[in-house]
Amino acid sequence: MKVERGEELRLPWSRSDRPIPRRVIRPLQSFLETEVASGLLLLLALAVALVWANSPLRGAYEDLWSRHLVVRLGRWGVEDDLRGWIRDGLMTLFFLVAGLEVKRELLTGELRSRRAAILPAAAALGGMVVAALLYLVANPSPPASHGWGAAMPTDIALALGVLSLAFPRAPSSLRVFVLSLAIADDLGTIAAVAIFYSHRLSAGSVALALAIGAVVFVARRIDVRSSVVYGALGTAMWLALHGSGVSPTLAGVAMGLLTPAVPFHRPRAVSREAHRIADETVDDPSPPDADAAQWLELSRLCRGAVSPLARLEAALHPWTSYVVLPVFVLADAGVRIVPHALATTSSERVVVGMLLARALGKPLGIVLGSWLAVRLGASGLPAGLTWRRVLGVGAAAGVPFSVSLFVAELSLTGPLLDAARVGVVLAAVLTGLLGFLLLRTRERAPS
Repeated sequence: MKVERGEELRLPWSRSDRPIPRRVIRPLQSFLETEVASGLLLLLALAVALVWANSPLRGAYEDLWSRHLVVRLGRWGVEDDLRGWIRDGLMTLFFLVAGLEVKRELLTGELRSRRAAILPAAAALGGMVVAALLYLVANPSPPASHGWGAAMPTDIALALGVLSLAFPRAPSSLRVFVLSLAIADDLGTIAAVAIFYSHRLSAGSVALALAIGAVVFVARRIDVRSSVVYGALGTAMWLALHGSGVSPTLAGVAMGLLTPAVPFHRPRAVSREAHRIADETVDDPSPPDADAAQWLELSRLCRGAVSPLARLEAALHPWTSYVVLPVFVLADAGVRIVPHALATTSSERVVVGMLLARALGKPLGIVLGSWLAVRLGASGLPAGLTWRRVLGVGAAAGVPFSVSLFVAELSLTGPLLDAARVGVVLAAVLTGLLGFLLLRTRERAPS
């Protein structure tokens, strides 16, 4: 069908054929949509943090992240240093997105089928258990033993980044396996934080948070759709958990799991309304916004044709990938590398335990968990997924970063926390290189 002059959609500047958008903006946007981009940004944040913390400006680094910020309303207030606000505040958005991804995968993704879900779930469980055990072998006594949780998490951005760099033409089954494994790993990490890293539990605050969760559930059932209402309830849940002994980031997980995954309107009904409005309005109304109310109503209906889960995930995912996680790494990974940093035996053991857990425990555990699932007949290897590739994925999943640093902050303090950060950095380099080499080799190997 020929389009009459003047009927074309007007493209924004960033999507036009002008030189800068065509040569700079659009290629940059395409790059930012890949997994490699977020992984590289995390590595850049790590490099900046390490250089800054070990430069003559290291005092400014600590002064910045140690600054206290107080938010007060009457006699109620929340006080923490900037690093704490990032850990407990900004990271709540990351865990909200994690909760959304978990729910999506359980309802409509690869984890919705029991048999399909068993393989990545078994692989994730094996990777977490073996990694934690190897860490505890190196650190059998407290307080160093408390850091076992930091040895477990899979960083989905870096795992997918290693896969994309080493194996750009990977079969879809391999990518799906990595995604599903990381989602199952997220569930395990969330459970570990909730169960093992909650200290001095305040029953009243936890009960209040649960009551707020019940209100969210009821609001969903009676068809309350205002994002302002849910934003206020989520904030109230976060405040209830803050200082309760439970990580307030779990409020993000809870709100993600409670977010509706079904659209409010059927696409066909919205399409009928769109045709009606198009027939009743004109291209050049006088005054120009005479038909604005009808088009705004259609805009509201179109939003309702997309589930709140999908809308929220699409809105927050770029912010968590390109702002929240890099800022967290920048604030948390600035470890001073000095000769006496690992002067104690306990600190050395923490680093050794982290290296053993990530470089050896994670890949072996993932292979072992997968093998048991297949051997017991509970699942099978999808087409394109070989045992050599499972080992390569296990090594890539061993790359620790933001979530490992997050759990380390919850579980260790002082020199042991510094040692854990050094271990995470060293393990990231070692396992990233190992995963790249294994997956690069497997790309050339016959399936």
